[in-house]
Amino acid sequence: MDATARIERVLTTALARARSPGCPPLLAEAMRHAVFPGGARIRPRLCLAVAAACAEDDPAVTDAAAAAIELLHCASLVHDDMPCFDNADIRRGKPSVHRAFGAPLALLTGDALIVLSFQVLAWGAAATPQRLSGLMLTIGRAAGAPGGIAAGQAWECEPEVDLAAYHRSKTGALFAAATAAGAVAAGADADAWRPLGEALGEAYQVADDLRDAASDPAELGKPVGVDAALGRPNAVLQLGIDGAIGRLDSLIAVAIDSVPDCPGADAMRATIRAQVMRFLPKELAQRAA
Repeated sequence: MDATARIERVLTTALARARSPGCPPLLAEAMRHAVFPGGARIRPRLCLAVAAACAEDDPAVTDAAAAAIELLHCASLVHDDMPCFDNADIRRGKPSVHRAFGAPLALLTGDALIVLSFQVLAWGAAATPQRLSGLMLTIGRAAGAPGGIAAGQAWECEPEVDLAAYHRSKTGALFAAATAAGAVAAGADADAWRPLGEALGEAYQVADDLRDAASDPAELGKPVGVDAALGRPNAVLQLGIDGAIGRLDSLIAVAIDSVPDCPGADAMRATIRAQVMRFLPKELAQRAA
């Protein structure tokens, strides 16, 4: 089974459990709206790739970790789009959850997806409970404070922001969790893989800043120019487009160098640059290359 099929199967099962009798129908519908159809599923794919590179021995645990990370990511998007933050009307080419279901239900949808992510971990690790605590701590670290996605969102409320710290929390935390959790799920050393996720997370955020500045909304599937309009910390605003591309290149080099020695190291190093470049507008990807 390929990576896409593995991820979608576990997410579908998790959302089906959430829709079981007794769940308010609109909440169940909003949760499904937030998760399907998905985006590129970058973070869960990264989790699966690391586990494969480490010669995983229990795919069910890896699948649960990957799905948990994606559910947290979807929850963060629901909250990020709300009127109190971006007030975004579109997400992944369709109405954002708060536009489709209202702000109160959007808030509850994000909360329910966060809880569901940890339920998925518990269900998936039933056969190897010795790995559950490590996965819970690894993924929980990426969700809250002091350096998880909640902290990343909170930096937007501060009068002064360190751009690197903001990127590490808001975006890098889930990437770091993806690589670390992939290692834990395979019985490998999480700390050895965390630097890869941190570098890729910051690289992805810089790429996202470039897309926000230079993409077409129809191509991106969400509004553009949001960071500039809200005065939000942004690599393009701080460094300019050429400076942001240079920063992206340096982060990709760091990511490639940080891949630990393992059975699948060469394949992973070969795909990192291509994976980051594909999220840039075509013109900027050519300049970066």
